[in-house]
Amino acid sequence: MPFSHSLHVGNAAANSEPNSSTASSITRPTVSASKWNWLTPAISRIDANKRRITTTKDYRLYIMTRLFLVRHGQSEWNALGKWQGQADPPLSKLGEEQALQVASGLPPFVLLASSNLQRAMQTAKIFAQIQDWGHNNIVIEERLQERDAGAFSGLTRVEIDEQFPGYLGNDIWPDNWEPDDVLLKRLLAGLDELVALTTKTPLSDTSGDIVVVTHGGCIYALESLFGESYERIPNLSGRWFEINNGDIEIGERADLLDPKERTSPDPFTI
Repeated sequence: MPFSHSLHVGNAAANSEPNSSTASSITRPTVSASKWNWLTPAISRIDANKRRITTTKDYRLYIMTRLFLVRHGQSEWNALGKWQGQADPPLSKLGEEQALQVASGLPPFVLLASSNLQRAMQTAKIFAQIQDWGHNNIVIEERLQERDAGAFSGLTRVEIDEQFPGYLGNDIWPDNWEPDDVLLKRLLAGLDELVALTTKTPLSDTSGDIVVVTHGGCIYALESLFGESYERIPNLSGRWFEINNGDIEIGERADLLDPKERTSPDPFTI
């Protein structure tokens, strides 16, 4: 497995649904200061041993690589409160407007990648358009797609409670639900491939930040792997991760939309 976690990782469970809505209380100092400081990852040095995953690859000769994993804009099913999983609804009109609104404020990047689901690809294409980044330069990586939600896909919270009473809130999942270990294995392999594209040679001039348009369930899974408490992530919010000296470290969340403009579906949807 390209990114294998060590015993230092505090919690290997990676549910995409909430067990607790309490956010982490750890204060993390900012790594660097620039005009992008509000988006800069802030790594916990105090809790470093519990917030680091060691890779099987040796990146020590490479420049540090940072990845900003951002959730796509609002989809049509987000607006309807439907579970998506690997179903493929497009962005809503509001979702397109959201992506247009934030695209110019993205951090500088050397690689733009996306899940192969259209709500993510549409978001990435809008980013590329505003950033003057050719659509053909977007890296489409299918391993970044959302968790398979099985029989929950296409249903609202009310419909799930009717058809699967007692499931939600009790960590009970339907047939064909993608388990945590399967999700994380393919997700981390996909991220590893993206990093490899920017670190082909030692001290490559192309090393730098990677913007990855992905899905809420993927971000939750990675956060849980690092021991983060569940906290709902709105559309076009994300989380920084950093590869440095052979380790992967978790950074801060970042919200691209102003608070009044954020959209978050029901806490029990992905």
